[in-house]
Amino acid sequence: MSGATTAAADRTRPIPFDNSYARLPDAFFAPVDPTPVEAPRLIAFNRTLAEDLGLDAEALARHGAAYFSGNAPLPGALPLAMAYAGHQFGQFVPQLGDGRAILLGEVIDRSGQRRDIQLKGAGQTPYSRRGDGRAALGPVLREYIVSEAMHALDIPTTRALAAVASGQPVYRDRVLPGAILTRVAASHIRVGTFQFFAARGDTGNVRVLADHVIDRHYPDLKDAEKPYLALLDAIAERQARLITAWLGVGFIHGVMNTDNMTISGETIDFGPCAFMDRYDPRTVFSSIDHGGRYAFGNQPMVGQWNIARLAEALLALLDDDQDKAVDAANAAVGRFMDKFQTQWKATIRAKIGLGADEEESDQTLIRDLLVTLYEQKADYTLAFRRLTDTAENAAADTALAALLADPAALGPWLALWRERLSREAASPQARAAAMRRVNPAFIPRNHKVEEALTAAVDHGDFSLFHALNDVLARPYEDRPAFAAYAMPPKPGEEVTATFCGT
Repeated sequence: MSGATTAAADRTRPIPFDNSYARLPDAFFAPVDPTPVEAPRLIAFNRTLAEDLGLDAEALARHGAAYFSGNAPLPGALPLAMAYAGHQFGQFVPQLGDGRAILLGEVIDRSGQRRDIQLKGAGQTPYSRRGDGRAALGPVLREYIVSEAMHALDIPTTRALAAVASGQPVYRDRVLPGAILTRVAASHIRVGTFQFFAARGDTGNVRVLADHVIDRHYPDLKDAEKPYLALLDAIAERQARLITAWLGVGFIHGVMNTDNMTISGETIDFGPCAFMDRYDPRTVFSSIDHGGRYAFGNQPMVGQWNIARLAEALLALLDDDQDKAVDAANAAVGRFMDKFQTQWKATIRAKIGLGADEEESDQTLIRDLLVTLYEQKADYTLAFRRLTDTAENAAADTALAALLADPAALGPWLALWRERLSREAASPQARAAAMRRVNPAFIPRNHKVEEALTAAVDHGDFSLFHALNDVLARPYEDRPAFAAYAMPPKPGEEVTATFCGT
């Protein structure tokens, strides 16, 4: 078989699309094809993810530059831009939609789950609102790094299948190299998707969307007595778990608008996201979050606020009696914080090595640790990782103390903690092993991410990008050879602001 014939065979159906969203009513989306780029070049291809999705990884690797740029049509794809609305920093925008993203279609992965495959930065759509529909290289690489790191941290997230350099510039505050990300998600349906129809008084399509979401994400709710109220509760549960997971690793999303909150409970849109270095609940990195609305410690409250907006959008489905519908919605919104508190208590207890049996003083013990970390300007990730070491061997206290402005400040707390642990059944070795499974050694340190992006954007050097991805793929393992990736920034290396990248 000739090389040309082989290439043609590779391109028959490398992605086995099965597209359900495209079968919804026309109001849900606008058909649109990707706009070809000048000189696409494959930067990264996530072969493991491709295989998990049941794709033809060999064909995609060979022709990835063409496929993942949108230059070569994929058989079976039905490209479309999704319609949605959203509250952005508390202000409602009735029409947003995919302004620079194009959903190619869906696949059923090897575990039987339906997954979206989307190009981000593939050109203008009807929702671009005067934008160019393109993405710059830096934000594409940031999303690739952080989304894959979140997956390795066992946090629900969209994934990165590929990154392609477009070979043509994009124009922001300066001329930048362009790129396209191929994103994979359980779906791209958002709170804002429901808001889009609710704002137009289109209860029929709110119901169509709710039924689609139940079929796709919550099939066990089909036979519930009140399936739409059960759906609201289930989404709230997933969001509470997601935000708890963020807090556990110091993640700050940066722009928790309702159009950035998925119905599936996955982390999505890694624009101005960042990981906290020094522990401070008020930490903000996003350059556009001037009032701290989406600060680290505010994320649970914002999650509840977003659930309230979803409840409003679903209101007409919750009960035929409006007063009863409002009461049901308010009760569901109230339950969100109960769900979060339950999840957070379990998470923080695991981080300090406590089991399921609670004692009255445990909450004080937890609070006092967090207060001390804040007052002593301690690094959040390293403090918990070194606490893990000292759970097994008190000789590690010195390394933990070195993280504090006053090395003696944690001494009284450590004595109380050890006395509390003495009443736990687990051995020191078993406890430390459990703590290492929830306290990562490696996170996407902001200064390391920026270092990799600068090398790629300014010098065309992707070696730091690939090296960082390799380290972050195993975040819970001690790997002394990569100790530099675990360290907080030195003076002069701190990242104080991150940017949306639009």
